[in-house]
Order: sequence, then structure tokens, then C-alpha cells
Amino acid sequence: MYSRTQNENGTYNSRCLDCLLTIASYVETEKELDVREAHHMCPEKALAQLMALDRAAGATKPLRD
Repeated sequence: MYSRTQNENGTYNSRCLDCLLTIASYVETEKELDVREAHHMCPEKALAQLMALDRAAGATKPLRD
């Protein structure tokens, strides 16, 4: 999810709502924003995915006595 704003000069900014990083600033077209957002590697989402995988792997481990 991203927050897009338009500047007074007609350009756009985009911010990731998960990690709050600015993905793009002063971009001229919304199509270019789409491309930049598609290439964003959100560290918050990556960490959440790794933690979910770790929890899933832990659930499949046999219990020890």
C-alpha cells in the first residue's frame, strides 16, 4: 500500500505505508510511480514474511522430550 500525493508543479510523490520510506518524489507520471512502487523491496514486509516462514517451520518440527 502506498500513499500518493501530487505536488503544486504537477509531479507526484509516493510513500510506502508499511515502512514509511519515500519511494518516489517529483515523478512526472503516475505510470512511472507504478513502476517504482512495483520495484520497492519493503524491509517491513520482508521481515514479516521471514518471521511467518520461521513460525511455519517451527510448527512442523517434532517436539522433543
